[in-house]
Amino acid sequence: MSRVGRRPIDIPHGVKVTVNGDLVEIEGPKGKLTQKVSPLIKVKLSDNQIIVERLRDIRQGRSLHSRGSAASLHGLTRTLLSNMVEGVTAGFERALEIHGVGYRAEVKERKLSLRLGFSNPVNFDLPEGVEVDTSREAQVTQIKVRGVDKQLVGEVAARLRAIYPPEPYKGKGIRHRGEGLRRKAGKAAVT
Repeated sequence: MSRVGRRPIDIPHGVKVTVNGDLVEIEGPKGKLTQKVSPLIKVKLSDNQIIVERLRDIRQGRSLHSRGSAASLHGLTRTLLSNMVEGVTAGFERALEIHGVGYRAEVKERKLSLRLGFSNPVNFDLPEGVEVDTSREAQVTQIKVRGVDKQLVGEVAARLRAIYPPEPYKGKGIRHRGEGLRRKAGKAAVT
């Protein structure tokens, strides 16, 4: 049995969990999320807890990943449901920093406008369920990506970083807060 999968998930006050066959729906103060689970996995509710069990003890149900099928197995299913409970109660946040002179970001309606030294500003459409806040401190612009779906928040943060990844010579670009950057020396003049 999976060590992660056999741990029950406590349901906090104000969170409503509905299990309808292979569809789990979790609703809380911040929003509502749904997750489809594998037919090899059974999700049940008991004593204000979510319990995830394998129906059969076969290799595919025990594995951390499965080849050729959707990765919705015991430990993974428990982790996804736990993230859903955390998302609808507290939410998730990823922080990004924009380094560079004159580089900035601002939110207009459902678009994030980035000025990153290109000839035109880059407009990034925000998906439904994600909010972005921007602030400026010294020479660094902060971007905070927030939402209830951990996967969606991480994906938006990664797509924003991919617009202008940090370059190793001057350190300009978009990076995650706290991300280390190995700097390189420029060309040395020969004397």
